[in-house]
Amino acid sequence: MVDIHRILSSEKESGHIEVKTATGGVPQSMWETYSAFANTDGGVILLGVQEDAQTKKLIPIGVENTEKMISELWNALNNPQKISENILLNENIYTVDYDKKKIIVMEVPRAARQSRPVYIGKDMFSGSYRRNGEGDYRCKREEVLAMLRDQAEESADSKVVETLRLSDLNHEALLGYRRMFSNRKPNHIWTKLSDEEFLLKIGAAKKGLDGELHPTLAGLLFFGDFITIMDELPNYFLDYRERKATDTRWSDRVCCSDGDWSGNIFDFYFRIIGKLTADVKKPFKLDEQMMRVDDTPIHAAIREALANALIHADYYGRQGIVIDKDFSKITISNPGTFRVSIEDAIAGGVSDTRNARIFNMFSLINVGERSGSGLCDIYSTWEENGFAKPVIQELSDPARVVLTLETVSVSDETINETINETINNKSQKLIEILQLDPHITTAELMEKLGCSRATVARLIKELKEKGYLVRVGSNKKGTWKILK
Repeated sequence: MVDIHRILSSEKESGHIEVKTATGGVPQSMWETYSAFANTDGGVILLGVQEDAQTKKLIPIGVENTEKMISELWNALNNPQKISENILLNENIYTVDYDKKKIIVMEVPRAARQSRPVYIGKDMFSGSYRRNGEGDYRCKREEVLAMLRDQAEESADSKVVETLRLSDLNHEALLGYRRMFSNRKPNHIWTKLSDEEFLLKIGAAKKGLDGELHPTLAGLLFFGDFITIMDELPNYFLDYRERKATDTRWSDRVCCSDGDWSGNIFDFYFRIIGKLTADVKKPFKLDEQMMRVDDTPIHAAIREALANALIHADYYGRQGIVIDKDFSKITISNPGTFRVSIEDAIAGGVSDTRNARIFNMFSLINVGERSGSGLCDIYSTWEENGFAKPVIQELSDPARVVLTLETVSVSDETINETINETINNKSQKLIEILQLDPHITTAELMEKLGCSRATVARLIKELKEKGYLVRVGSNKKGTWKILK
């Protein structure tokens, strides 16, 4: 259940909050928002609330006959002529009382990829919406097609490219891959296979309808040449751009259309990974054999971030994969959207790979092998090394995922300021919560504040010592009283 008091008292309408007056019944625009939230990253719809045109503050006006309106909502959600799919559970729609007014809350989760697009009416191409900033917009045809591609249980890169033969692949790239595979797995039985058998085993080749072996889309992307890949994927593009100073455009650039290398994703990864990690500091450290260790968790995290972009990209999408590096940050951008929620992707443990064969081919040479934990590890590594928190954006028109990694450490002074600001914000929020509910338990405070029992105890102790807070009655049955 959402914190309606916090939303109405401190928030404006936002990318995840939409309000509707609903004075004349369920508004049609609400279903556009339902579709948009379901097709993007979820959100909350409040019926019986309006946004002030000038101040943008949210004003509760209430809903009459909430039972009737909720019944109308469920009828529409379960009517396939109205809505393509109902993704809500009973607990997702409910009524709350606020300032003697009744407000209907609809919590819309991000729809599973198998259910997207969620659309209004009978035509998905005219009835599908997504969220962009604070508004809903009708999806373009290419966005709907991208969601349809993601519905498939079979990996996108498993498609057989029957117009090509294995001889159309870049032999040098394949030779380089096989050499890496043999070095990492010298006793593996696949090292002795012919090229055709090897490509079949790793998922780079597959039999077509003619009974002959052809490259899969994964095989083409991994071992093809730029022009050959472009024939199948017209929007295919790889671009690495490095800038050393503010007064120069690019001090280094690697582009798939350069013409002096293959242009495939395998060669691209190994051409730029050294450039990406070249400025990472290497502390003096020896291994068990007293040899210097030149690799660090930061190196590993950057490798994982690059591999993730190549593995999860929608290669039918526009603008390609673009890597920007300057003196303070790395930005990695790839076409497509997350197949799980951003929260699940960051938390780790959930693997839903768009290109499973590319993932397998990379993992066979020990690149990007941490399935479902890549972003989680990146976030942890950045926190442990005092870097600013990574920023992930899911953009639209065209659909893109952008990961920004600051590579300059936050100073101790800035870290302390951030910690103090966080503590102050949590203390203020704790006071607001206790004002609304003086009987609240410690467990409930932990959930609302998003912190541990020890942190809650420390905040309460500090507020009591400063004279802001006092406990009236026993610890078990007493209440909190705000003094100032």
